[in-house]
Amino acid sequence: MKLFIKNMVCERCKMAIKVELEQIGLTPTDIQLGSVEIQESTIDLQKDALEKRLHALGFALLSDKKARIAEQIKAQIIELIHRHDDAVPTNLSSYLAQTLQREYTSLSTIFSETVGSTIEKYFIKQKIEKVKELLTYDELNLNEIAFKLHYSSVAHLSNQFKKITGLSPSAYKKIAQISRTELDKL
Repeated sequence: MKLFIKNMVCERCKMAIKVELEQIGLTPTDIQLGSVEIQESTIDLQKDALEKRLHALGFALLSDKKARIAEQIKAQIIELIHRHDDAVPTNLSSYLAQTLQREYTSLSTIFSETVGSTIEKYFIKQKIEKVKELLTYDELNLNEIAFKLHYSSVAHLSNQFKKITGLSPSAYKKIAQISRTELDKL
């Protein structure tokens, strides 16, 4: 049986979900961002306990089909930006349509209705969070970051960064106390 879980954004989330499932007697067989395959064919007896445990950790069990699709889109974007170095495609719509095996117009409509934002805006916010992370680590210069995240130029990256954060990348680097946004809060 496949369960869909909201707000899974990292490996630590996957580990936390695994522990919670096992503690209520469920057997996870495959855990991905946003979904878990379990050995059991039903969770009727454990559903209330699972929902309470997930809620306590900031997760939610998704039963609405549109919400599940929106979470799958988010998970694909997060995986793409934050987990696969140099894998950002030039055409996000084709990538999502191919990966999720749905027409992009359908994905876009569902995402906008469910999340209240466009896929493109969400994608840009994720890229900016990655830029913040890379600026904080101070291992790459702005040219290298722009190249790594497939920006057409440093100017394009800088303009997008300032539009989202209100600061230039160099000003952001200078202000150490600005905290990054958690991925599931974007």
